[in-house]
Amino acid sequence: MSTANELALCKEGISAWQQAFNNQDAAGCAAQYTQDSVMEARPFGLFNGRSEIQAFWQGIIDQGFAEVEYLDVKWVEAEGGYLLSSRWTMNKAFGVVHRELWVIDRDGKARLADDLFEVQGER
Repeated sequence: MSTANELALCKEGISAWQQAFNNQDAAGCAAQYTQDSVMEARPFGLFNGRSEIQAFWQGIIDQGFAEVEYLDVKWVEAEGGYLLSSRWTMNKAFGVVHRELWVIDRDGKARLADDLFEVQGER
């Protein structure tokens, strides 16, 4: 698989995650993570695997958070995939993505293997 194709798959993955979140679909968000992924959501804590990650996103959605947008997105090739970093904003908060490691999963789709983001403030 070409590197350009892998990057395109990663970009499709983040777009699918964003669409799921904006549709208030926590299961759809969690589906964009590998089964054994790790997510660190500062200041909330560490979440391991899809079920914990889905529960986290459901809680955020239930609190009325919506309309996520990514700003200043940067992609860097990394061993095993691509790293995304960016700023983000939504209706009730804003912050940064320090590091998202997107990898090509067994089914050929790009998924998050490792996610580290931070809420820096409320709106």
